[in-house]
Amino acid sequence: MNLKTNIRKIKYRLKHDWLTINNVVTLVALLIAFNWVWSSISTMQRNYELQKRVDDKKRQLTVLQLETATLEYERNYYKTNEYQELAAREKLGLAWPGEHMLITPTSTDTTTNESEIAPSTSTVERKKSNFVQWINFLFGANQNSLQK
Repeated sequence: MNLKTNIRKIKYRLKHDWLTINNVVTLVALLIAFNWVWSSISTMQRNYELQKRVDDKKRQLTVLQLETATLEYERNYYKTNEYQELAAREKLGLAWPGEHMLITPTSTDTTTNESEIAPSTSTVERKKSNFVQWINFLFGANQNSLQK
Protein backbone atom coordinates (compact mmCIF):
# COMPACT_ATOMS: atom_id res chain seq x y z
CA MET A 1 0.00 0.00 0.00
CA ASN A 2 2.85 2.25 0.59
CA LEU A 3 3.77 2.12 -3.08
CA LYS A 4 0.23 3.04 -4.14
CA THR A 5 0.17 6.07 -1.90
CA ASN A 6 3.54 7.21 -3.17
CA ILE A 7 2.32 6.94 -6.74
CA ARG A 8 -0.85 8.86 -5.85
CA LYS A 9 1.20 11.60 -4.17
CA ILE A 10 3.43 11.88 -7.22
CA LYS A 11 0.39 12.10 -9.52
CA TYR A 12 -1.19 14.73 -7.33
CA ARG A 13 2.03 16.81 -7.23
CA LEU A 14 2.51 16.47 -10.96
CA LYS A 15 -1.08 17.45 -11.69
CA HIS A 16 -1.33 20.38 -9.30
CA ASP A 17 2.27 21.71 -9.30
CA TRP A 18 3.62 21.08 -12.79
CA LEU A 19 0.69 20.73 -15.17
CA THR A 20 -0.95 24.03 -14.41
CA ILE A 21 -2.44 26.30 -17.07
CA ASN A 22 0.44 28.77 -16.69
CA ASN A 23 3.08 26.08 -17.16
CA VAL A 24 1.31 24.59 -20.20
CA VAL A 25 0.94 28.05 -21.84
CA THR A 26 4.60 28.81 -21.13
CA LEU A 27 5.67 25.48 -22.64
CA VAL A 28 3.57 26.09 -25.78
CA ALA A 29 5.00 29.62 -26.10
CA LEU A 30 8.55 28.25 -25.79
CA LEU A 31 7.83 25.65 -28.46
CA ILE A 32 6.46 28.32 -30.82
CA ALA A 33 9.46 30.57 -30.16
CA PHE A 34 11.91 27.70 -30.75
CA ASN A 35 10.14 26.80 -34.00
CA TRP A 36 10.27 30.44 -35.16
CA VAL A 37 14.00 30.76 -34.34
CA TRP A 38 14.79 27.45 -36.07
CA SER A 39 12.90 28.40 -39.25
CA SER A 40 14.53 31.86 -39.28
CA ILE A 41 18.00 30.34 -39.05
CA SER A 42 17.27 27.79 -41.78
CA THR A 43 15.87 30.56 -44.02
CA MET A 44 18.99 32.69 -43.46
CA GLN A 45 21.20 29.69 -44.30
CA ARG A 46 19.25 29.06 -47.50
CA ASN A 47 19.44 32.74 -48.48
CA TYR A 48 23.20 32.76 -47.84
CA GLU A 49 23.72 29.74 -50.10
CA LEU A 50 21.53 31.25 -52.82
CA GLN A 51 23.44 34.56 -52.60
CA LYS A 52 26.73 32.68 -52.99
CA ARG A 53 25.38 31.04 -56.14
CA VAL A 54 24.21 34.41 -57.50
CA ASP A 55 27.62 35.98 -56.78
CA ASP A 56 29.37 33.07 -58.49
CA LYS A 57 27.16 33.43 -61.58
CA LYS A 58 27.86 37.20 -61.67
CA ARG A 59 31.60 36.50 -61.47
CA GLN A 60 31.33 34.00 -64.32
CA LEU A 61 29.35 36.52 -66.37
CA THR A 62 32.02 39.19 -65.81
CA VAL A 63 34.80 36.79 -66.85
CA LEU A 64 32.92 35.78 -69.98
CA GLN A 65 32.28 39.43 -70.86
CA LEU A 66 36.00 40.18 -70.49
CA GLU A 67 36.91 37.18 -72.64
CA THR A 68 34.40 38.28 -75.28
CA ALA A 69 35.81 41.82 -75.30
CA THR A 70 39.37 40.47 -75.56
CA LEU A 71 38.45 38.23 -78.47
CA GLU A 72 36.71 41.15 -80.18
CA TYR A 73 39.86 43.29 -79.82
CA GLU A 74 42.00 40.47 -81.19
CA ARG A 75 39.64 39.99 -84.13
CA ASN A 76 39.80 43.71 -84.92
CA TYR A 77 43.62 43.63 -84.62
CA TYR A 78 43.87 40.70 -87.02
CA LYS A 79 41.89 42.72 -89.58
CA THR A 80 44.35 45.64 -89.52
CA ASN A 81 46.95 46.22 -92.20
CA GLU A 82 49.70 46.33 -89.57
CA TYR A 83 49.04 42.74 -88.47
CA GLN A 84 48.73 41.51 -92.04
CA GLU A 85 52.07 43.08 -92.91
CA LEU A 86 53.79 41.58 -89.85
CA ALA A 87 52.29 38.14 -90.55
CA ALA A 88 53.41 38.27 -94.18
CA ARG A 89 56.94 39.27 -93.14
CA GLU A 90 57.15 36.50 -90.54
CA LYS A 91 55.51 33.60 -92.32
CA LEU A 92 56.36 34.30 -95.93
CA GLY A 93 59.68 36.04 -95.42
CA LEU A 94 58.56 39.13 -97.32
CA ALA A 95 60.44 42.41 -97.01
CA TRP A 96 60.25 45.92 -98.42
CA PRO A 97 62.45 46.72 -101.42
CA GLY A 98 65.95 47.54 -100.23
CA GLU A 99 65.63 45.66 -96.94
CA HIS A 100 68.04 42.85 -96.19
CA MET A 101 67.16 39.93 -93.93
CA LEU A 102 69.71 38.29 -91.68
CA ILE A 103 69.05 34.76 -90.53
CA THR A 104 70.74 34.14 -87.21
CA PRO A 105 71.04 30.77 -85.50
CA THR A 106 68.91 30.26 -82.45
CA SER A 107 70.50 29.72 -79.05
CA THR A 108 69.74 26.00 -79.22
CA ASP A 109 71.68 25.66 -82.47
CA THR A 110 74.99 26.81 -80.99
CA THR A 111 76.96 24.03 -79.36
CA THR A 112 79.90 24.61 -77.09
CA ASN A 113 82.77 22.35 -76.40
CA GLU A 114 82.74 20.95 -72.87
CA SER A 115 86.48 21.35 -72.63
CA GLU A 116 86.05 25.10 -73.10
CA ILE A 117 83.60 25.33 -70.21
CA ALA A 118 85.22 23.00 -67.65
CA PRO A 119 88.58 24.08 -66.18
CA SER A 120 91.48 21.80 -66.82
CA THR A 121 92.25 19.25 -64.12
CA SER A 122 95.84 20.42 -63.76
CA THR A 123 94.78 23.85 -62.44
CA VAL A 124 92.24 22.51 -59.94
CA GLU A 125 93.64 21.41 -56.60
CA ARG A 126 92.14 18.46 -54.86
CA LYS A 127 90.45 19.38 -51.64
CA LYS A 128 92.08 17.74 -48.65
CA SER A 129 90.00 15.92 -46.10
CA ASN A 130 89.19 17.54 -42.78
CA PHE A 131 91.49 15.15 -40.88
CA VAL A 132 94.43 15.92 -43.18
CA GLN A 133 93.82 19.65 -42.80
CA TRP A 134 93.90 19.34 -38.99
CA ILE A 135 97.12 17.28 -39.08
CA ASN A 136 98.75 19.86 -41.34
CA PHE A 137 97.59 22.66 -39.03
CA LEU A 138 98.80 20.97 -35.84
CA PHE A 139 102.19 19.96 -37.20
CA GLY A 140 102.88 23.14 -39.14
CA ALA A 141 102.65 21.80 -42.68
CA ASN A 142 100.43 24.73 -43.68
CA GLN A 143 102.98 27.21 -42.38
CA ASN A 144 105.62 25.89 -44.75
CA SER A 145 103.35 26.44 -47.74
CA LEU A 146 102.49 29.98 -46.56
CA GLN A 147 106.14 31.05 -46.26
CA LYS A 148 107.03 30.10 -49.84
